[in-house]
Amino acid sequence: MEITNLLADDAILAEIGERLARRRLDLQLTQADVAEQAGIAKRTLERIEAGHSAQMSSMIRIFRVLDLLPRLESLVPEPAPRPMDLLKRKGKIRQRASKRRRPEQSDKPWSWGDES
Repeated sequence: MEITNLLADDAILAEIGERLARRRLDLQLTQADVAEQAGIAKRTLERIEAGHSAQMSSMIRIFRVLDLLPRLESLVPEPAPRPMDLLKRKGKIRQRASKRRRPEQSDKPWSWGDES
């Protein structure tokens, strides 16, 4: 199954769990082996493979044991500043997001709205 924006969170978790289980089996590892090497409880691995949510630190430990950590680089690449942004900010890297500006409603002065 392809993971897309159209899938519900539960379906994505189930797909990730299935993929981790297949990877574990391809490496000829038992759940107990992976759990021990990752330093997590076997029950935690069972729950993840069954599609339940987990702490990110547990996932990273499992990825490390299953040799999937290098693939995280493509999942969340390091953001690079755009050249025009560097020119506008004179080489400084942005630290915060700015609020979205609302378009001006109208040039009329504010009123309660009950005037006729």
